[in-house]
Amino acid sequence: MTADRKRDENAVESEAQPPEQAQDTPEVATDEAFASEEITAEQLQAKADENWEKYVRAVAELDNVRKRAARDVENAHKFALERFGKDLLAVKDSLEMGLAVENADVEALREGSLATLKMLGSTLERFGIAEIHPEGEPFDPEFHEAMTMQPAPDAEPGSVLNVVQKGYTLNGRLLRPAMVVVAAEA
Repeated sequence: MTADRKRDENAVESEAQPPEQAQDTPEVATDEAFASEEITAEQLQAKADENWEKYVRAVAELDNVRKRAARDVENAHKFALERFGKDLLAVKDSLEMGLAVENADVEALREGSLATLKMLGSTLERFGIAEIHPEGEPFDPEFHEAMTMQPAPDAEPGSVLNVVQKGYTLNGRLLRPAMVVVAAEA
């Protein structure tokens, strides 16, 4: 019996060992699962931190773009007329030179004024400012302002007889209407 008993004890021990190992294995697996979850949580936190950093940078970049655009618009408003102003300075200089001449005759002053007026006209044209001089044309309320109506037997009724003050457009948009006298029915 002793041998049988030893065999039985060994059998019991061998039977007892696998369940113990089976119990140890889930504990180890559970510990490993927790360890992998901790790594995953750490990885997730790192990814979240990285995404937060990207978000903060994107918001800062957007804010910088907004500020830059606002500054560009402000500068465009401030300095939009810079080129126009520089070209007008030549006209002003010409007028000042004409006034500085002390012993000029009327004809010389007239020629200088005409040259200055021509310079001003070419400067205005360069910047898209066009003259409205509608004499003889039909009255157009979009571009003309009627000062008065006058009977004119030789003009078509509703046409412009005289231009009191010229009008101007900027690239087709009205700056100032032409003030005109309109022909009435005779």
